[in-house]
Amino acid sequence: MPCIARTSRLALAASAASVALLATACGGSGSDASGPGDGKPVTLTFWSATAGAKETADAFNKTHTGIKVKFSMVPAGPEGVTKLSNAVKGGNAPDVATMDYSALPEYASEGNLEDLTAGSGELVKKEFPEAVQSLVTLGGSTWAVPFDVTPIQLFYRKDLFKKYGVEVPTTWAAYRTAAEKIHQGDPDVTITNFGGGDPALLSGLAWQAGARWYGTSGDAWKVNIDDPASRKVAAYWDDLLADGLASRTPLWGEGENKERATGKVATIIGAAWSAGNFPVSYPDSKGKWGIAPLPTWDGEPSTGMYGGTSYIVPKGSQHTEAAAEFIKWVTTDPEAMTARLSSLKTPSSALPANEGMRAAAAKQFDSSYFGDQDVYAVAGEAADTIVPGWTWGPVQQQVTSAQMAAGGDHTKMLTSGQAKGESAVTDRGLKLDK
Repeated sequence: MPCIARTSRLALAASAASVALLATACGGSGSDASGPGDGKPVTLTFWSATAGAKETADAFNKTHTGIKVKFSMVPAGPEGVTKLSNAVKGGNAPDVATMDYSALPEYASEGNLEDLTAGSGELVKKEFPEAVQSLVTLGGSTWAVPFDVTPIQLFYRKDLFKKYGVEVPTTWAAYRTAAEKIHQGDPDVTITNFGGGDPALLSGLAWQAGARWYGTSGDAWKVNIDDPASRKVAAYWDDLLADGLASRTPLWGEGENKERATGKVATIIGAAWSAGNFPVSYPDSKGKWGIAPLPTWDGEPSTGMYGGTSYIVPKGSQHTEAAAEFIKWVTTDPEAMTARLSSLKTPSSALPANEGMRAAAAKQFDSSYFGDQDVYAVAGEAADTIVPGWTWGPVQQQVTSAQMAAGGDHTKMLTSGQAKGESAVTDRGLKLDK
């Protein structure tokens, strides 16, 4: 039975460096990559909410004899997180699961993850970009292996830009100028939807601006959500909304899709994975959308990330070496990407964090919707400009909840997030550096 109670007490040490202690606090969980000694293959349990995960596991089973993967689909979002947490506490967690980057520090510091440094540390260093390494490596230990990289990009209506004589903006100042010109040409058209408040998107835009929401000082956590860089981003978008240049229609709702499908917004701030949604959500706009780098504050190419998925080994697995072998295959072998994408009924534009996987992914994606623009090449170039050094903190899930309750006021999202971040850190018994 995993020593969850003990590791949760040890997690009260604040610094990211102390996260590394969690792996040795209870001793190793054991591992058996070569089988249980009876000639039978190791059986790994694998939980995920990602599309194509089952087909990926099936493809692995067809080509590997010493390890077999038993897949279970789990709910996405908070329900799936709760299910995994309860399984770890009950000692019946899966051997492998997928997890958002933003949740990793919280899970690791609570003692819910196996330390993957021995089996996957070198893999992460050699096969994945620096900007993503910092998301899975905490306190000198590797706690997950990246799956995708999610640079924020600008999707724009080529026909509307041409109609109103607008050039593709390379700076945020030029983006506002474009918004003004388009709205002046047609008051029913705004530059984009940005209502309701999306904490994940706000964090990615703050990331691009140079913010660092979390850090450590000695044995204390720093929470810097309401910092100058983030306030600049929040004020910019709140001003666009106040001036009627951006739509207040909430993101991720039916109204959003309707505005985008009917030409009522001229751009979408999305990520690499967003491209796959266009042919399905806006089928009548084929050929009208283009993709460009995200506008920047100083004109120099840069971006942040919006979402993203990694592979973890929950605490208590007895097969960490076998799990590491499966994770390596699913994150770096092109056959895994081919199996995943060929099973989907709708297109996917997920950009693998591992460059060797991208050719296989690009081959499966039909770029004709975007006028034969090379979607993966554009996303790959954007990935190269992700600002390095961002890391998530041990209470981000609570911060996200507080920000979602801020009613779409981005400045308030920062202040409420800062307050919740500080209180949540101290509530967990962690030291807070103010």
